[in-house]
Amino acid sequence: MGLDFVAIVLFLLPPYVANAAPVVFGGKFPVDMGATAWDGRRFLGDGKTWKGLIVGITSGVLVGYAEAFVTGNSMFAFLALLSSTGAMLGDMLGSFIKRRLDYERGRPSLLMDQLLFIIFAFILSYPVLESILPQVLVPESIVIILFATYVLHRIMNIIANKLGLKKVPW
Repeated sequence: MGLDFVAIVLFLLPPYVANAAPVVFGGKFPVDMGATAWDGRRFLGDGKTWKGLIVGITSGVLVGYAEAFVTGNSMFAFLALLSSTGAMLGDMLGSFIKRRLDYERGRPSLLMDQLLFIIFAFILSYPVLESILPQVLVPESIVIILFATYVLHRIMNIIANKLGLKKVPW
């Protein structure tokens, strides 16, 4: 079992779309509802909203339904639900950690901004990945996914910043 770029793309599309959709559609109501943690700082901050969470997961799942239709395998819709939810949870965990470290909103962090969402997409979707896309779990594929995610995330954030969708280019 070697590299399979089609399998990699099938895995990546739902969490990538889930991670990008909140930037486009925004939201007003923070997931943490303004609550603060034990350290007096917000749990997540204003950047993580209910609308963004719902739009992110829903967008990723819609991509999964399209993949299920194209491949004829309905498990792609379930994989998309897991990987999109993982992407959103990873993104929120990054915000939670950054708040604990007293990072200002928008301050960059390599692991938390560019990679945590895809790592959590892997974690949540692992059982389904193992059964329908095991070639994505080989070390070479994982390295390519992490590298591609870092590069594409940087490029897309620069574009979103230039389009006025993001205040910062990271």
